[in-house]
Amino acid sequence: MHRLSKLVIASHNKGKVREIGELLSPLGVETRSVAELGLPKPDETETIFSGNARIKALAAAKATGWPALSDDSGLAVDALDGAPGVCAADWAEIPKSEGGGRDFNMAMWHVNRLMGESPGPDTARFICALCLAWPDGATKVYEGRVEGHIVWPPRGDKGFGYDPIFCALGDDKTFAEIDPKEKHAKSHRADAFVKFLNDQFPNV
Repeated sequence: MHRLSKLVIASHNKGKVREIGELLSPLGVETRSVAELGLPKPDETETIFSGNARIKALAAAKATGWPALSDDSGLAVDALDGAPGVCAADWAEIPKSEGGGRDFNMAMWHVNRLMGESPGPDTARFICALCLAWPDGATKVYEGRVEGHIVWPPRGDKGFGYDPIFCALGDDKTFAEIDPKEKHAKSHRADAFVKFLNDQFPNV
C-alpha cells in the first residue's frame, strides 16, 4: 500500500478544503490545497461523481508529485430526478458578464422554484465521492451519502453550499444550523471519509 505522509487537497472550494482539512488534522498528514499551489481547475467532463473526482485528483497528483485527495459531491433531489447532482456547483455559477463567482443563495432558490414546478417528494440526499490518486496514476474511490429532505426557506449560517436547505433523516435542523462537529459525524463526506480512513489508516 502507498503510505500517506503528505497530501494535496484537490479542491478550490474553501468550505470543502476546510472540512477535509479538519477531518485529516488528527492523522499527522501534511496537507496543501490546489488553490494554495496556484493550480488551475481541470475540466470536469464526467456525468458521475466518481468520474469527476478522479479527474481532479489525478490532475493534482501529476502536477505536484504528491498524492492527492479530491472530493466531488452534490445534492440529489428526488422530485428533480436527481438534479442538481454533478451540476450542483454549476447551478451557483454567476456569469462572468455579471462579475463571476458562485451564489448558492441563487442555486437554492433555483432548487425551490423547480420543486414547486414539479411537485413530488421532498426527499433528497447528499452524495460524496472521494478519490485518492498518486502521481503514477493509481486511484481509489470512496463513496458516501446521507439521506434527508429539502426545507424552505434556507436556515442557518454554519454550513456552505446547499447546507441551509438540507435536513438529514431524523433531524429538524439543517446542516447549516448544527455544529460543524455534529455535521462532520453524519455527513456524506464523513461517510466517505470513514471508508477512506479504514482503508488507508486501518490502525488509527
